[in-house]
Amino acid sequence: MVDRANRPSALSSTTASGPEAQVDINGQGGSQKVVATLPSGESVEVMLFGATVTSWKSDGGKTENLWLSEKADLTGGKPVRGGVPVVFPVFGPPPKSGHPTSSLPQHGFARGSRWEFLGKSTSEDVASNSVKLDFGLDRSGLSEESRKAWPSEFGLVYSVTLSKESLQTVLTVRNEGEESFEFQFLLHTYFKIKDITKLEVTGLLGVEYVDKVLNASTHTQSDNSLKFTGEVDRVYKSIPQDTTSILEDGKPRFDIIRDNVKDTVTWNPWVEKAKSMGDFSPDDGYKNMVCVEIGAVDGWQKLDKGEVWEGGMLVKSLL
Repeated sequence: MVDRANRPSALSSTTASGPEAQVDINGQGGSQKVVATLPSGESVEVMLFGATVTSWKSDGGKTENLWLSEKADLTGGKPVRGGVPVVFPVFGPPPKSGHPTSSLPQHGFARGSRWEFLGKSTSEDVASNSVKLDFGLDRSGLSEESRKAWPSEFGLVYSVTLSKESLQTVLTVRNEGEESFEFQFLLHTYFKIKDITKLEVTGLLGVEYVDKVLNASTHTQSDNSLKFTGEVDRVYKSIPQDTTSILEDGKPRFDIIRDNVKDTVTWNPWVEKAKSMGDFSPDDGYKNMVCVEIGAVDGWQKLDKGEVWEGGMLVKSLL
């Protein structure tokens, strides 16, 4: 496996004494999801379609941390608008002809494929009160169209770990073929907030970014905090520090800690773009959401035969 500092430690599968997390599989077909609830009330819901986290409740289960569109397709018909979609192996519109991902749809195939639930593990220490859910996807789980578009042999394991005050999401990528391949990765997280006009994102000072609203021009973050007064769509590259934070009305709300990834996308569609998206609802929902999305999207990660890459995030709810 990957040897690096800050690597998430694997939870033991040994049965813990005392109350344990409850894990259930609900629904049928494309709407099937795994729901984990801690004895203290915190919970997480993960759809098998896309391995998309659609709900994360902290504070004893009283506070929902993720925004989900009222028109999100939860039937497995198309990628979910909201929650935490997994973007792999390409971010955004794929490169034009000449790149192995060129024939893939926007954001790749991971968020539009059905994953397999590989099981759960819980911590031995009851006080730590956590549960890890593992989901898997490989070439055999892709549609015929996706297999033709991206013929590489790969294996993905996506681990979602719920604890009382945090949610950790980590993707492990393995090259299971004979040929090397390149990929990008992003966790397209939609955070639920109270008022976008009172929101700040910090931890980006001095970082170079590509502003997609301004014709993909390159700039450097000159303010201590990013505030939202209109549409924002930025790719911050090679961020030196590990943590980006979200503040609401000047008070800390979330800490987003990058693990083995250096890039972060910030996005809010604002008024007109929100209205133009058929699965974005309500129209003024942009006021109550912000995307702060960690990933490896500046350039490409390369894996040779048998190699493994791992990256993800830890999000702390600071209520």
